Amino acid sequence: MTEQSSGRTSVEQIIKAAVARGASDLHIKAGDVFRARINGELVPLTKQRLTPEQTRAIALRLMSNDEDRARIDRLRDFDCSWGLPGVGRFRVNVLRQRSSFMIVMRVIPFTVPTLESLGLPDEMASLADLDRGLVLVAGVSGSGKSSTVAALVHRINTQRQRHIVTIENPIEFLHRDLASSVTQREVGVDTDSLANGLRAALRQDPDVIVLGDITDGDTAATALKAAESGRLVIATMPTTDATSTLRHFVAMLPVEEREIGRLRLAEALRAVVAQQLLARADGDGRVAAIELLLVNTDARVALRQPAGQDNITRVMEESDEMRTFRQHLDELAEAGRIAPDAARVAGGGMAPDE
Repeated sequence: MTEQSSGRTSVEQIIKAAVARGASDLHIKAGDVFRARINGELVPLTKQRLTPEQTRAIALRLMSNDEDRARIDRLRDFDCSWGLPGVGRFRVNVLRQRSSFMIVMRVIPFTVPTLESLGLPDEMASLADLDRGLVLVAGVSGSGKSSTVAALVHRINTQRQRHIVTIENPIEFLHRDLASSVTQREVGVDTDSLANGLRAALRQDPDVIVLGDITDGDTAATALKAAESGRLVIATMPTTDATSTLRHFVAMLPVEEREIGRLRLAEALRAVVAQQLLARADGDGRVAAIELLLVNTDARVALRQPAGQDNITRVMEESDEMRTFRQHLDELAEAGRIAPDAARVAGGGMAPDE
């Protein structure tokens, strides 16, 4: 890569080429080449390594706010969004490593996904028909949970007359007003924090509130209150499966409130969707493995018990509408959509036919 690569055209050409190859993320780091995550693998896009000056210049270009650009040399971690016309939008994280800059860009397509395009279970469509309650979408970073939430919002937006308020960090998918009115607020730009934005949303006549990752007790408690007050709350959590999501949610509440909090959660919770992305057997992209808990009477009874989360897996296994990761991995392997080895690794070593 030549010095011209730090110019506008060359960088944008690299990003455009990466998106055309199906990249989900781009890595731009001083001392390294451009890299992109394609089908789960981090592959090089260029041959010449970036200098610290080039990486800093790219970081400045991705920042839209003059105030943020002015303090770039004092930044340690910074999040923003950025768009490239005709290509897509990107969630951008600028960080320091070994005293120089690194940039990680998550690709966000212009087109809002649908439940069908993501290959999600038919049973999930019912979540968009809910009038109230709490829906938690779980998954580690890169598991596709933001796309799943966007698909749920899109279904509500196209089929119901609702006021949908999203509080995101940063805004990813852009939703046009269709059957619903969609208000999208970005943490750090439109509101100071997720918790503050959520409290404010309760005064904005919302029918549906959509939250980014719940990571603290204040936000968890307020989300629970919002669900109890007759709103539908859809929130993400950086957890791995349904049982860990439930444990983590209760554990975030103050110690003195956990007992009653568990009972409140049992009444307000409507569903937990946990997911992970696995390579397709044909090597053409990735497929979502889904764990789906729909809260019925049996699940509610289990949730009310101090150790009831341990029974949630049994509730899912015995239901025709729900599924555990193990069950869905078996389905995907039997259908030839993922390799048996991928099913074993994702399922913790259990063979698909066990």
